[in-house]
Amino acid sequence: MDTELIGKIETALDTIRPYLEADGGNVKIVGLTEEMVLQLELTGTCSSCPMSTMTLKAGVEEAVKKAIPEINRVEAINISVAE
Repeated sequence: MDTELIGKIETALDTIRPYLEADGGNVKIVGLTEEMVLQLELTGTCSSCPMSTMTLKAGVEEAVKKAIPEINRVEAINISVAE
């Protein structure tokens, strides 16, 4: 992985981490695909929260794409979607 790009992503994630941590959660970078899809692991309460998909899209993805426009999408590898 491109360490400079990962540094930018971490900086972008740091802008939203206080909000996640306030609710007992956090995010961890898992990988970045060739298609510029950022893969994250939601940790703590975020991994089981029913609102985690919305948090990921509205908060985390928005912050990352604003800081690094070349990122196409952000996805969590451990969200279980309730049917």
